[in-house]
Amino acid sequence: GTGQFALAAAEVCEKVIAVDVSSLMLARLIEKRDRSEVTNLEAVSAGFLSYQHAGDPVDLVYSRFALHHLPDFWKVIALQRIADLLRPGGSLRLVDVVYNFDPPDAEGRIESWIAASMSADVEQGWTRAELAEHVRDEHSTFTWLLEPMMDRAGFDVVDASYDASGMFASYLCRRR
Repeated sequence: GTGQFALAAAEVCEKVIAVDVSSLMLARLIEKRDRSEVTNLEAVSAGFLSYQHAGDPVDLVYSRFALHHLPDFWKVIALQRIADLLRPGGSLRLVDVVYNFDPPDAEGRIESWIAASMSADVEQGWTRAELAEHVRDEHSTFTWLLEPMMDRAGFDVVDASYDASGMFASYLCRRR
C-alpha cells in the first residue's frame, strides 16, 4: 500500500520490507519514506507469489486486503510462502474480505453489505457497481475454507474476529 503501516512499523522495528505489486503504491510509499527520517524501510516490487526473500527469517508478515486477489489454489501457495519466510513462532496478521456465512445466506448477506457500503458518489466511496464487481471478479473465500488453508500451510490461528456483516475477517496466526 502507500506505507501507512510500514512507516509506523519502521519506527519500532529493526528493518521493514514493504512488498507490493502496484508501482503506484510503491512510488507513494517511497515518496513518503524519502520525506521522513526512516532509513530502515526497503520497498520491493513483488507479490505473494513472486517475492524472493533474502536474509534471516522475519518476525511478522502483515497483509491487509490483498490475499483476496488470488484464487484459492494460489492462496494456499501464498500462505505456504509466507510461512516459509517466517521464523518459527513468527506471526501473520491477515485482514481481508473473507465471508463468514453459509452459502444459502450469501445472496442476502452480500446484498445487505452492498446496500450498507455503497455511495452514490464515486468520490465519496464505492458504488453499487464497484462492490458487485468485487464479489463477482475478486477471489474472496469463506472463513471455513481459508482457515484450513492456513492450518495446512503451517499456521495456528491465535485469534480470529469477524465483522457483523460477515464480509471481513481479521486473523493473528503463528507459524508452527
